[in-house]
This record gives sequence, structure tokens and C-alpha cells, in this order.
Amino acid sequence: MLHSVLLIIHFICAFAIVGLVLLQRGKGADAGAGFGAGASGTVFGARGATTALSRATAILAGVFMLTSLSLTYVGTHHAAASSSLLEQLSKQPAPPAPAPAAPGATPGANDPNAIGAPAAPNAGAAPSAGAPPAGATPAGSPPPNK
Repeated sequence: MLHSVLLIIHFICAFAIVGLVLLQRGKGADAGAGFGAGASGTVFGARGATTALSRATAILAGVFMLTSLSLTYVGTHHAAASSSLLEQLSKQPAPPAPAPAAPGATPGANDPNAIGAPAAPNAGAAPSAGAPPAGATPAGSPPPNK
């Protein structure tokens, strides 16, 4: 909440400073500067004119610096209070390990896709002596129409 309020004040100050600086005249914008004379800066002396706009700009610059420091302070303490993602992951309990196999059991006995699983019965076995080879037609029957 405090961070949001400070951020809003910070943005308002930034835009106000930009606006005030654009409204002010530069030192060389006086009457003598149009003729190439560099004496226009000495019209008001070494100090120069302190108008309401320049005072407001100085005040807003001070507020801008204070909000910058405050945002830094709030941001570092907020980051210290909340831990990083890696710290949160290291604090989580580890996932449970799979149950150990029963002694003497074949690995993957219940999983037909497991490496080392027993082959299905008659898988890849040679056909019996009286059976025709796979894809052959029995004797005396016409060949299939393709």
C-alpha cells in the first residue's frame, strides 16, 4: 500500500517537474540575446531571477528525491521480507519416492512397456507346422481381389 502511494506521488512529481521546466524561460531568452549580446545573463546579477516557477521546480525536485529514497527503502525491505523463488522451492518438501519393488519381483512385471518386462506369450514365436504363414491363403481358395 505504501509502495503504491509513494509511486503515485513520484510519478506526479516527475510530470510536474517536466511541465515546470518547459514553462520556464532559458537564460538566453532575454531581450539582449536576440542581438547576440551575452550580457542578458547579467541583468539580474549573479543570482538570477527566482520566480515562482523556479521555486516550485526546486520544491518538486526535493520531493522527487525524497520519494526516490523512500521507494528504494521500501523496496529493499519488501524484498527482504519476501523470499526468492529458489528459497521457496528449497523449503518445499521433496516429492515422495516410489515404493520399492517386492523382493524377487521382476522389474516392470506389471508394465508391458518397461525395459526388462517379460514378453507377451507367443509374441514373435514361429507359427506351428500345420498353420499357413501369415498373409497366405489356404490351399484351394481363390486369391483375394485387390
